[in-house]
Amino acid sequence: MARVSTYLNFPGNTEEAFNFYKSIFNTQFVNDIVRFDSIPYDPNNPTILEEVKKMVLHIELPILGGHIIMGTDAPKEMGFGVNNGNNMHINLEPDSREQAKYLFDALSEDGKVEMPIQDMFWGAYYGSLIDKFGINWMINFQIK
Repeated sequence: MARVSTYLNFPGNTEEAFNFYKSIFNTQFVNDIVRFDSIPYDPNNPTILEEVKKMVLHIELPILGGHIIMGTDAPKEMGFGVNNGNNMHINLEPDSREQAKYLFDALSEDGKVEMPIQDMFWGAYYGSLIDKFGINWMINFQIK
């Protein structure tokens, strides 16, 4: 089923932040915390440092009215930098691959593609962009 969520990036304290939000909203994580050590080995990618392996790759928490916040650590060791402006994304999860492609192409017109839409290791057709107004978007169609 299609849904919209807010995706938050943190410089290494995602778990602390989400435990704080969990205590405020009195809800539970949707699934277990997924850590960087769950990324499959790929000889074409750099080795994940031990201190990064324990960081949060993905987490989900319901807040109000069915809205979900999601989050990740964006480790500087992997070339990421978190600052105001790139720490939040609107995450769209459409019902079909075709709708995902349409939304990605339409929103990226005159904007900047951060990651082209493509099949990803976590079983999604995913891409990210900044639209022409400076808004960060993630399109994530979960392949069944």
